[in-house]
Amino acid sequence: MTKYILKRIGMALLTLLIITFLLFLLVRIMPGNPFPSERMSADQIANKRAEMGLDDPIHIQFFRYLGGVLQGDFGKGTSLYNGAPIKTVLSTAISNSFRIGGMAILLGTFVGLVLGITAALHKGKFLDGFCTVFSILGVCVPSYVFLIFLQYTFSFRIPFFPYFFDPTRFAFSAVIPSVSLSLFTMSTIARFTRNEMVEVFDSDYVRLAEAKGMYGRELVTKHVLRNALIPIVTVLAPLVVDLLTGALVVEKIYGINGIGKLMVDAIAGEGIDYNYVLALGILYSALYIGIMLVVDLLYGVLDPRIRVTAKVREA
Repeated sequence: MTKYILKRIGMALLTLLIITFLLFLLVRIMPGNPFPSERMSADQIANKRAEMGLDDPIHIQFFRYLGGVLQGDFGKGTSLYNGAPIKTVLSTAISNSFRIGGMAILLGTFVGLVLGITAALHKGKFLDGFCTVFSILGVCVPSYVFLIFLQYTFSFRIPFFPYFFDPTRFAFSAVIPSVSLSLFTMSTIARFTRNEMVEVFDSDYVRLAEAKGMYGRELVTKHVLRNALIPIVTVLAPLVVDLLTGALVVEKIYGINGIGKLMVDAIAGEGIDYNYVLALGILYSALYIGIMLVVDLLYGVLDPRIRVTAKVREA
């Protein structure tokens, strides 16, 4: 099992290195000017390019940038935040996005599992139909539409929560965006949980357990839910990345200084800030690869057959 884990970690690091190089190369060959040309003369832009080493050969630029990234230094912006260090701006954005995204993940996963289990245990009945309709609506309605509805209801009509994000009142400000972001996760988890549990209920080993006298909570927790969680974990992984990195539209509408809003500002500002685009692209990739690595390792916990296979290969 140790060899299996080390192999997965090595593949993840190699994949991240290749993605980092491709992102760096694509950003460097993109057309356009990374500096706000309306406010800078041609000589100023040339001096700035020389200062940042943008005229050096591409391989020298990459290894210099990679060395900085390994030390947590993503350089400085070219047009955003007056050239402040990117890691300083990112730390605040990551904190806001991760806290709000984490709340959305916990809420969406918990409620989704409850709805899915309830629907599976009441297959063909009213609760099953209600959970199914809710899941369909949750997938069809965009998060930002639900956000606007919550803003109108609980910030305008019933002025309880802030209408826009207020960092001094983070707990209250995070409720509306967290709930709106959790809707899609909630619906997706509920739908997959219900379908997987219904399929597991019809399997031979569950019928065998019932024949041996196992019913109720023990049957659901030991046999049905555990086997149904494997595909659910796979579905949850990309949803976690999306929520942790911030929904672009939700963060922009609600005024959250998070990763999603930062990406929009980097692309739609006076000049495309390539350094922020590159740093955020690497961050997105690292999170996705890291979470998929965790999913691979969780398979070994949830499915004993994977542990057995890994031990056989090591032998």
